[in-house]
Amino acid sequence: MAFTDELYEAARDIWDAQVAHPFVTGISDGTLDRGVFERWVRQDYLYLVEFSRVLAWAAARADRLEAMSWYAAALHLTLNTEMALHRQYAARFGIGIEELEAERMWPTTRAYTDFLVRTAADGDMADLVAALLPCAWGYVYIAERLAASQRPSDQRYADWIDQYASDEFRDAADWLRSEMDRLAGGASAKKRVRLADLFVLSSRYEWQFWEMCWRGERWAV
Repeated sequence: MAFTDELYEAARDIWDAQVAHPFVTGISDGTLDRGVFERWVRQDYLYLVEFSRVLAWAAARADRLEAMSWYAAALHLTLNTEMALHRQYAARFGIGIEELEAERMWPTTRAYTDFLVRTAADGDMADLVAALLPCAWGYVYIAERLAASQRPSDQRYADWIDQYASDEFRDAADWLRSEMDRLAGGASAKKRVRLADLFVLSSRYEWQFWEMCWRGERWAV
């Protein structure tokens, strides 16, 4: 069993809960409220800015030219494909780029991105990849399951599924999985436990992000 298979088993219940979350099922059947999806567009755009910073950090710290090239390509994919789609979504809601970039992070967005940046700063490359993987792999995992169902009539949601179930995003997730397996090779039992803890925590944040967008969230004071 590959190490990433072990990681998946450790977080399987969380991933299943994501697929079953009403936000995700609303994308699948096209019933997700427009306002709820708008929350995701705004907050995920901010998330992707910080996600990009971590990818840039990974490119600078990579131990192989192949890995450096991949992180640079993933950074390009995030900044110029994924975020472009978010800007297109925002335009459909009448949200301009300036307004989108002026959006304030909600508590879960802040906590999740701070966790990723802190892990990149304080940990090694294996730690960084373990924290990144649930987002890159998880979105493909969800989208592939939605793509197997009837296509939603709402084009915005169909576009969402098409993007994250695409070969481009699948290949990126597969590469990152292989890199996680490589970096974990020969790791001590203690280190593997740490990597699993990081992977599970990121997976929990992924679920919490859906929940935040579904219910709405504000700072209490």
